[in-house]
Amino acid sequence: MKKDGIVNMGGFFALKDKQFADACRETLIITEGYITYGGLSGREMEAIAIGLTEVFDPDYLHYRISSTAYLGNKLHEMGVPVMLPIGGHAVYVDAKMLYSHIPPECFPGQALACDLYIKGGIRSCEIGSVMSGHTDEIGNFIPAPMELVRLAIPRRVYTQSHIEYVIEVFEKVLKERHNAKGYKIIEAPHFLRHFTAKFEKI
Repeated sequence: MKKDGIVNMGGFFALKDKQFADACRETLIITEGYITYGGLSGREMEAIAIGLTEVFDPDYLHYRISSTAYLGNKLHEMGVPVMLPIGGHAVYVDAKMLYSHIPPECFPGQALACDLYIKGGIRSCEIGSVMSGHTDEIGNFIPAPMELVRLAIPRRVYTQSHIEYVIEVFEKVLKERHNAKGYKIIEAPHFLRHFTAKFEKI
């Protein structure tokens, strides 16, 4: 619910199948406790109810989708390789194309995410070989099929001026893209390394 419910916490699991719902309740008892334990506060449940009502408002949806499309189309017009068509949640930049001189084992998506943060304080998310690449049994690096950077647009956070600022930062990135350097992982957990890995610029 933190996303489409427009609330700061919480969620729910809705089922039509009573047999499946009962099985879930039994598993919950083993793993978390009885369904009557804790759960969301009344305030959070009310916020979810209001959020689910508001998120389907046509004016809200039009503004959100138009704002995301505006950013994606502007970047595309500038020559930034983006995934088309632009969706309603985020703009996905093809870092493999943008930073074509950086090989997958040097994480072009992570390089772009770092550059966006360093040049403009823009927080993005790498969806590429940091997240999905791996090393096989004999030590060969297997890159992810794509090297993307996600520019997610949080609900009711950014104004048009914020979107214009992101475009301005990308203008800097485009001008200096041939100077971009890759990264190497210097520390990472065994699982879900994209959350807590540490990097060093090459």
